Amino acid sequence: MHRKALLGCGLAVALGAAMLTTGCGDDGKSGTGTTGGAAPLVGVDYPRSDTDFWNSYIKYAPQFAKELGVELKATNSQNDIANLISNAQTFISQGVKGVVMAPQDTAAIAPTLGQFEAKKIPVVTIDTRPDTGKVFMVVRADNRAYGTKACQFLGTKLGGKGKVVMLQGDLASINGRDRTEAFNECMKKDFPGITVFGEATDWKADVAAAKLQTRFASDPDVKGIYMQSSFALSGTLQILKQKGMQVPPSDPKHVFIVSNDGIPEELKNIGSGAMDATVSQPADLYAKYGLYYVKAAIDGKTFQPGPTDHGSTIIQVRDGLLEDQLAAPLVTQDGATIGGQPSLKFDDKSLWGNSV
Repeated sequence: MHRKALLGCGLAVALGAAMLTTGCGDDGKSGTGTTGGAAPLVGVDYPRSDTDFWNSYIKYAPQFAKELGVELKATNSQNDIANLISNAQTFISQGVKGVVMAPQDTAAIAPTLGQFEAKKIPVVTIDTRPDTGKVFMVVRADNRAYGTKACQFLGTKLGGKGKVVMLQGDLASINGRDRTEAFNECMKKDFPGITVFGEATDWKADVAAAKLQTRFASDPDVKGIYMQSSFALSGTLQILKQKGMQVPPSDPKHVFIVSNDGIPEELKNIGSGAMDATVSQPADLYAKYGLYYVKAAIDGKTFQPGPTDHGSTIIQVRDGLLEDQLAAPLVTQDGATIGGQPSLKFDDKSLWGNSV
């Protein structure tokens, strides 16, 4: 039976601990948790800066670093695993005490994680989970739930019939695989009358736009689009506008669109009726709890599976690997429950996209 952690001193007071199993130090000082003094140096690698979602994350990280009392050394791997590996070597040479990263190629990062482990530098991954290798904590939302929520939304809106396009992310990423597999499984089980066209995009906007354009040429009766990230938003809306299909849901020509991210632009478009739904991926909480857990690791704290005091659940993914699955609500224009999935209204103040 799970038990809630009692909140203690230092970091736990600032943010609240999730299933904390070791005691806090009693010196009340910042630093590594053993000697006190200067704020510990933490390396944070930003995975990319070409999307609104990741640019928002980049803005949140320094804010929470200041709140938590850690010093940041930031790099940007620009969605390139070779850059991330190089940035990791930089972190090691500069003596960081911990690292936060979001590897987009979740298989190729394993040797680098082994290097950090050998040097006793704790690593927290946010957004993605490594296929192999050890990290102190994974901070992400349930990405399979993203696919399921998108499926239930589109399947219900289309009455279980018709054609939908899924603009997939990179299948080298656990996120792309989770969202794709869950969407396909849900459609096959609950909406067998819907045909799904899966289009691999590698998270690239130009690839997504080209493939969507080609799909409409061969299947002009597509009635639903699932974008696995907001990277495809601009191109998708532009194509629908060009085809005269950017019309209200009451119009038979309407194409239902559901996305994943919850960026301000998505919320604005849901409000105007230009798109229909998204799953709000918590950019703010990725920054907050990525740094929270790396600071906890530096301070010698440990965690166990179970409910947290910030509305999430820590699960054990495999032996020695924990994941804090943060909440990621479905967002719609009216905040109604659709296909058994509750949703928040697009202008709900609790959504990070409404406070940027």
